[in-house]
Amino acid sequence: MPEGFEAASTDLPSDQPDDLTPVAGGGLLHRRALLKRGLVFCSATASAVSTAGSEAVAASPPDAVSDASGNFPLWMQTPGAPFSTYGVPSKHESQVVRRIGANRLAPGNGVSWTPLEDLEGFITPTGLHFERHHNGVPEIDPAHHTLTIHGRVKQPLAFSVADLLRYPMRSHLIFIECGGNSNAGWHAVPIQRPVGSFHGMVSCSEWTGVPLSLLLSEAGVDPSATWAIAEGADAIAMNVSLPVSKLMDDCIVALYQNGERLRPEHGYPMRLIAPGWEGVLNVKWLHRLELTDQPVMARNETAKYTELQPDGRARQFTFVMEAKSLITSPSHGQHLAGPGFYEITGLAWSGRGRIRRVEVSADGGKSWADAALQDPVLPRCLTRFRAPWRWSGQPAILKSRATDESGHVQPERKALVAQRGTNGYFHCNAIVSWGVDEDGDVMHVYA
Repeated sequence: MPEGFEAASTDLPSDQPDDLTPVAGGGLLHRRALLKRGLVFCSATASAVSTAGSEAVAASPPDAVSDASGNFPLWMQTPGAPFSTYGVPSKHESQVVRRIGANRLAPGNGVSWTPLEDLEGFITPTGLHFERHHNGVPEIDPAHHTLTIHGRVKQPLAFSVADLLRYPMRSHLIFIECGGNSNAGWHAVPIQRPVGSFHGMVSCSEWTGVPLSLLLSEAGVDPSATWAIAEGADAIAMNVSLPVSKLMDDCIVALYQNGERLRPEHGYPMRLIAPGWEGVLNVKWLHRLELTDQPVMARNETAKYTELQPDGRARQFTFVMEAKSLITSPSHGQHLAGPGFYEITGLAWSGRGRIRRVEVSADGGKSWADAALQDPVLPRCLTRFRAPWRWSGQPAILKSRATDESGHVQPERKALVAQRGTNGYFHCNAIVSWGVDEDGDVMHVYA
């Protein structure tokens, strides 16, 4: 993301009065204006170039392109680099990295956040997918790794990696979100960090693997088996409980991420994928599934991933990630170059299915306008939304609000806090607000 956004001219084309007339407070325009927005931006850019004339050419550095003088940049004068066996990003994009929060005394225990503010579209590059580890990333030899299904089954079975690679596979384009994502939203004072460092424990990939229903059917599920204990092969043997009904419905044993074999930090050689449910249930380095008639009551479903409520009770087994959205641009730390037209863009998702609607407000929630949802809009997948906005140069508060196909509407923070208190830590899906001051600086606010 550049230091500042380039503002276009505020002169309106006379043939577009309907689409460029505000439909909500604060200068929000109809989403149709996105189809014609290029006319506004291109005309402003063309004017700047045409008025610059020969002075711009004279002021250009020696290696800049100049049709008038016939100069060419250095990269057009010498042969380029040879092939590589595995592609890497440009050195000029080296600032686009995950931020890491780890235990100083145990560096394998912590998290890395996806830099949402630096990305576009809805697929997260594998190298930027967030991570959450409890005791480091194990180096597993796939030739000596198996998945054992045992407990309340007719026939315990063990599947090697080679075995699973022979099974028919299924792909899911889905998000994975840590239950603790956005937890600073419970704080009394708004945290001031880039959006990825606050909400970046959510990422979206294509996961490909074997439907777990096939493997369970081969083992033969006993009618008394209602729960399964999934365990990873890391140094903490991280385990959690899931209902057998979920495993039979849509879970897969993933072997691939974004078309290539899993990377170690994402569960190589196999991981559990539980679409739409909190990230801790998507057990990495999966090596054991024990079918039982009750949950194991492990650390990550008792001491953690439970939410203390104002009445002293705790919410437990809150598996589904509810409807949520956030504006990634403009967002904290970014700067608007001046009054003019901007595109508000962000991401929305829900563990209950497709996103049906995203509304955007530029006046702190007093009025709302529908954003455009970028295709494809898929169930339990990140959805990119966009809304055209004409900023007047006056202070503004930007918000987004998602509604999913189940009818769930993303709540205001005030309402969520009133319902759950502030001691829950997990499952914060409150509306996020960004304040824009008269200088164009953006910060996190509660509104």
